[in-house]
Amino acid sequence: MDSETVSIDTDGTAAGGTSVWMALNPAIYLVSLLPAAGVFVLSPGDFWWTGLIAATVAVVLLQHAINLFNDVADWQLGADTEKHDSWIRAHQGNIRVARLHGMLSATAGIILGVATLVTAGKVWILLIASPMVVLGYLYNAGERPLSYTALGEWVTGLCYGPGVFGCLYLLVNDGLNLPAVIGMLTFAALAMALLLSHQPPQIETDRAAGKHSFAVRYGYKKTIRFAWGLYLLALGSFAVAAYLAASPMALWVFLLATGTVLAFSYRKETSPRLFMLGAASVFTLTLVPALIGSAS
Repeated sequence: MDSETVSIDTDGTAAGGTSVWMALNPAIYLVSLLPAAGVFVLSPGDFWWTGLIAATVAVVLLQHAINLFNDVADWQLGADTEKHDSWIRAHQGNIRVARLHGMLSATAGIILGVATLVTAGKVWILLIASPMVVLGYLYNAGERPLSYTALGEWVTGLCYGPGVFGCLYLLVNDGLNLPAVIGMLTFAALAMALLLSHQPPQIETDRAAGKHSFAVRYGYKKTIRFAWGLYLLALGSFAVAAYLAASPMALWVFLLATGTVLAFSYRKETSPRLFMLGAASVFTLTLVPALIGSAS
């Protein structure tokens, strides 16, 4: 599996049976977009909208790169070979093209992110962001990526909690407060819940490839339980953060939306889509009173 081009069985459709849109899977980028919504809800007063948007786009570009590198690493190491929305399939089995695609996305994300920090006069945030980018690279790099070890889930939480949410908050605020620290916990837990919900269908191929994911180590049932526990932790901790941030209207909307989403999700099959769309619904609705409050 170390060739720059892999053979893929196709059903006669374009791009090895996988369209670019299928490989892109836009819903997965919500995990990079929702922290920006959290920053807006928890931030006191006015802040730099343009900077928040630019930095969020940079994060999405970096996530896109990591997704590509992850698909390349998995194909080379023999995991996820049955994954139908892989970028390797979208690039017709050409690993070199997929890797170049990832490098271009990473470069664009780094340039945009650094430019935003320079414009804000907060280049020091690179002291926090740079190690997170390195961890994101090591998550898929080499013959033994971090994603193949027991550290994979922790790295994911660290990158999306203190990494994405923390750095975005610092970009548009003067410093951290208790709601911001709890917000880091929210998005660390949410990212880990999404990762765990993704793992159960791939237990056998991951085990065969030597991938020590949480699901491989602990099995299907425990993984689902932990995924739900982290998901509930994410929603509950953000409610506490909204309360401490003195956002009563946002808090009530968040609680009502959360209750509705959980009632709808009850007894549904656990999946990344269930968690992601549920969280997206909750945070989108919570933005409404926050936007009204900022406009008044």
